[in-house]
Amino acid sequence: MKTYLILLVIALLVSSIGFKKYVWFISLGYGGAVAAIGIALFVIFGEKLTIATGVLAALFIIYGCRLSGYLGYRELKSASYNKTMKKEIKDGKDMAFVAKCGIWVSAAILYVCETLPVLFRLQTGKVDDTFAIVGICIMIVGLCVETTADLQKNRAKKVNPHRFVDTGLFRLVRCPNYLGEMLFWTGVFVSGLNVYHNVWMWLSALVGYLGIIYVMFGGARRLEIRQNKNYGNDPEYQKYVKTVPIMVPFIPLYSVEKYKWLVA
Repeated sequence: MKTYLILLVIALLVSSIGFKKYVWFISLGYGGAVAAIGIALFVIFGEKLTIATGVLAALFIIYGCRLSGYLGYRELKSASYNKTMKKEIKDGKDMAFVAKCGIWVSAAILYVCETLPVLFRLQTGKVDDTFAIVGICIMIVGLCVETTADLQKNRAKKVNPHRFVDTGLFRLVRCPNYLGEMLFWTGVFVSGLNVYHNVWMWLSALVGYLGIIYVMFGGARRLEIRQNKNYGNDPEYQKYVKTVPIMVPFIPLYSVEKYKWLVA
């Protein structure tokens, strides 16, 4: 519990950047918190780290730095993105301070819970095994998918900024960056499947895993609504959304717009 509280304090400190700009609670603060947790695991456990747990912690750092770096660069360099986000995401100026604190704390708890499978593995002293190796492989695949999708989208938007993206990984699913995110955290959850020894471990790990899955589907819904407004009259777009799954390859789920409970 002591280490959990230390990680929570770290996540709170890093994600507090959201008080400067509301959306940073779940963007720059998110990536920064995950990277900071990875660094903290190296510092706290030091020589107790095995090859697998060292790789897992390092992947947190790589993941967090990549995400924060990409989001920060996009905000600084993309005027069109900032214009779109101002319309879509509330700036938080009218939000009560108490409400902001609630979002800040709940987000930090989610970030810590997402990383708990690795902490549990370190605390239980579990040796490197198949679950850890499989989890690492899934995480790497997810990181590669997410990074590739972001690069492909940026490339496509430079060629034609007013057209939806349907090239590269976007031929497989409409939100491959979100798919990569889900794969990454699926790998984290899988890496700890044989170290969840009590109800607390299972519940906290599931809160982190299912929480980020919910957030990703909520993000996909928000993106779908925006794209329907922008491209809804385009016959090519209509064909695209009716034939390419929104999130998971080969699963015939083509729309989540009607699911209003996806409010992330």
